[in-house]
Amino acid sequence: MRVETVREMAAEHGLRLPSTLTDDYPPLFDAADVRGWFRFQRLYDVARGCVRGEAEMRRIVREAALDDGAEGSRWLELQVDPTSYAPFVGGITPALEIVLDEAAEVSRVAGAAQVGVVVAASRMRHPLEARTLARLAARYAGEGAGTVVGFGLSNDERRGDTEEFGHAFRIARAAGLASVPHAGELLGPEAVAATLDAMAPDRLGHGVRSVEDPRVLDRVVAAGVALEVCPGSNVSLGVYDVSEEVPLRQLLSAGATVALGADDPLIFGSRLAEQYETARTIHGLEDAELAGLARASLAASRAPAEVRAAAERDIDAWLGEPGC
Repeated sequence: MRVETVREMAAEHGLRLPSTLTDDYPPLFDAADVRGWFRFQRLYDVARGCVRGEAEMRRIVREAALDDGAEGSRWLELQVDPTSYAPFVGGITPALEIVLDEAAEVSRVAGAAQVGVVVAASRMRHPLEARTLARLAARYAGEGAGTVVGFGLSNDERRGDTEEFGHAFRIARAAGLASVPHAGELLGPEAVAATLDAMAPDRLGHGVRSVEDPRVLDRVVAAGVALEVCPGSNVSLGVYDVSEEVPLRQLLSAGATVALGADDPLIFGSRLAEQYETARTIHGLEDAELAGLARASLAASRAPAEVRAAAERDIDAWLGEPGC
């Protein structure tokens, strides 16, 4: 969500935002603060609490697609937990249908990124709810914009039993959905290993801490699991103290498939292009390596073949430009 949007929504509903979303934006998290995650989650919940109806849900989807398109992206997999918005629109099914409908609509707008949807359950809730969401996601599974393309598991990975969420992912995989849980951010390689066992992921949200155990990293690479590496948020949340510590080079050297991500641009104040800039200026990746990251993100996505082909042509054209 754009910061201007959350401010307008808050004003519309008479809600008071914390200063970190107004005068002191963007928020600054103390890397040494063990409660950094909770401060992030509180801000996220405040922003989400400003979304109170169909029009606002549609606005977020539309603006996300337009912003990503303006930045150069052709495909966006937007993650949503329908339970967050169900009270305002009559349930989880209409909540998901609204997101899917707007995803289809905006995908037809010139210049917008096309939008597929990932339905995500929360580790903070009972695993039975995850099964319900997996069945809902399976009902709307498809290929291309305006369909559900994946199933995820988000929130604090220190909560809940990973194995108990495995059944939900089996439901999703049986419907052809990508398995895209979060793991290996707040917890180390043992959490990555548990996720590999329970959820057979196609991608991992983060997964960076797999580098702490070569055996786990070898498993990730051998299984072809893509890692959604988010340098900006890793530092903001104190996973690493400084950008130089994010193990981007180490993951690439090990043969891991890496797709850069911005995590949450509203909270962290940086978008996807800035992650590529970090990869260049902090980690020293050359143009061909940056292009490789872009290609890996396409390969790890559920973007339709024609979207991938167009994006590949964009990458080729970018590489051919002098001084890019």
